[in-house]
Amino acid sequence: MTEFERILARRIRQAKGEEPADFVIRNATVFDLATGALLPGDIAITGDTVVGIGERYDGADILDADGLVAVPGYIDSHVHVESSLVTPFEFERMVLPRGVTAAFCDPHELANVAGTRALDYFFDSAAKMAMDLFLQLPGCVPATPFETAGAELSAADLAPYRGRSGVPGLAEMMNVPGVLCGDPGVLEKLALFEDRNIDGHAPLLSGRALNAYLAAGIRNCHETDTRAEAEEKLRRGMAVMLREGSAGRNLDRLLPLLTVAASPFLLFCTDDRNPADIRSEGHIDAMVRRALAAGCEPLAVFRAGSWSAARAFRLFDRGLVAPGYRADIVLLDGLRSANVLHVIRNGRRVTEALFASRPEPPSAAAFAGSVRCGRIAPEKLAVKGAAEKFPVIAVRDGTLMTGAEMHRLPHENGVLRPDPERDILKCAVVHRHGRNTNAGAGFVRGFGLTRGALASSVGHDSHNLCAVGVSDAEIAFAFDALAAAGGGFVAAAEGRVLALLPLPVGGLMSDRPWPEVAAQLGQVIAAAHSLGCPLHEPFQALAFLPLPVIPHLRLTDRGVFDVDRMEFLTEGSK
Repeated sequence: MTEFERILARRIRQAKGEEPADFVIRNATVFDLATGALLPGDIAITGDTVVGIGERYDGADILDADGLVAVPGYIDSHVHVESSLVTPFEFERMVLPRGVTAAFCDPHELANVAGTRALDYFFDSAAKMAMDLFLQLPGCVPATPFETAGAELSAADLAPYRGRSGVPGLAEMMNVPGVLCGDPGVLEKLALFEDRNIDGHAPLLSGRALNAYLAAGIRNCHETDTRAEAEEKLRRGMAVMLREGSAGRNLDRLLPLLTVAASPFLLFCTDDRNPADIRSEGHIDAMVRRALAAGCEPLAVFRAGSWSAARAFRLFDRGLVAPGYRADIVLLDGLRSANVLHVIRNGRRVTEALFASRPEPPSAAAFAGSVRCGRIAPEKLAVKGAAEKFPVIAVRDGTLMTGAEMHRLPHENGVLRPDPERDILKCAVVHRHGRNTNAGAGFVRGFGLTRGALASSVGHDSHNLCAVGVSDAEIAFAFDALAAAGGGFVAAAEGRVLALLPLPVGGLMSDRPWPEVAAQLGQVIAAAHSLGCPLHEPFQALAFLPLPVIPHLRLTDRGVFDVDRMEFLTEGSK
């Protein structure tokens, strides 16, 4: 008899009650996501698998649930761990106690900095973690040819990783034009994963262009911002992710679609959520509570939080609390209140002892020193022009899409100046990976600074240095502070650093415990607000300014880019 055959025999005996179960959750109320029924009784667990529900079971270890509601462990259907600003081990310390037992991660942030070394690091981390971190292989490194990343990943680079355990498929295909025009490099990646899940990234895509995108094998989208857009995608068979990140938020706008009928095609994701928001609001658990408070049917909500994601990614061993399913279980104080009181992961209680039992995490030391640019002179950021109207990027809270505006700007000696009184600030993106000396500069409205500058080494997705400020001199000072820290977030004014969050791991993540990072992030956000910024999360908004795959205007190290027309409106300096 093989070892697995012995495991199966034990499961059968314990399911029949012929011997005590390894672990019993007694007096629970199971919420059945197949029928919507509430089933009072016990949950018997053998190893990492549920073997029985309903009847009274004896167990070697017993947890009295005293009527608490049992639902499947939550699944984040799309997340960039790097955007939590901590390492994978600290990420799970934040989210696993909140009931998130699995997540589908796209490690393209660190991959844009360090290439395949980043993939190796994430695979090593995932293998040692307590939760399941499934790694979608990055589909777009860099996201487009309109920016300069620190690395490039071709289909040939991805192919050796395709057969690794825990690879559901290809991560978000942001290069929509490349798909629609049949770019050979894009087609090679799509073909490599034709039998796997392929994540989408298709804001505002509609009509025949959407048909063509889906015909390429792409299955979902997390960049859907309006109800009408989501309805069209659903009618085409596309799974739509309801996202509640720190900057990109579409949950409230799309909640009216979350019905029992549509729930198999609706998933929850966070995409980019920082530790301060996770600490104060929550993660997928917060989305569940928000949806329930808005009046959505519990069956639809909890399906979107677990079962729908499991089915979308072809994981048939989870998403229900039922015999034969993985023992990833969340115990709630009530079906409508949905506060997490206990979490069971792989049949084990989530406690400090579980985290302490993990192997040593892989070292992230190799990703230090990733900011490789010299001092940026203010003159390098100058934008030359006259009194004619100039394109200005408009930022709005709660959405990653930007507006495209035209404004008359002050000018002096042929150089355009920002106008803080009208909330028109200078913005800049400087290459930091040592491949060139590019610097793009432009103007942005919505940050509201009345003095100083904000700067970040997190600049999706190529992760060059990006900044916004009231003058070139303030921005240059902030860039210098970032370089000295090895990356991070900084708020500065009048030649003084007001607050700094160091992110030495690839310029994207801290090597410190997550509560410390959350506290530092709170300080730097508070400093940004003290400079006049009204945005909920200024640094997330800043980080998305350089991403030239989301409409409408962006700024990369090569200049101001019009996403709708797919062309540069200005040229950066070199």
